[in-house]
Amino acid sequence: MIRIILVLVGVATITACGNRGELHPKAGQSMPVKPLYAKGTPSVNQLLTPNTQQRPQRGDDLLDLSKDRNNDPYDLPPVN
Repeated sequence: MIRIILVLVGVATITACGNRGELHPKAGQSMPVKPLYAKGTPSVNQLLTPNTQQRPQRGDDLLDLSKDRNNDPYDLPPVN
């Protein structure tokens, strides 16, 4: 019984977080001021869309082929 109640409360909590609608500033507040060198004040969608500096694309390739390492003469065990 308790398990069912916990599941229902959890589902209700998760579904309450999924509200998506247009974003507007709170009453009595305005949008952020125009950046110093910008041509105009950015809209809500422009502020919420990350640019390449905030979310860069991966520039390097992942390791596709594993290669054995060469022996390192300086990789010595610690001296006790």
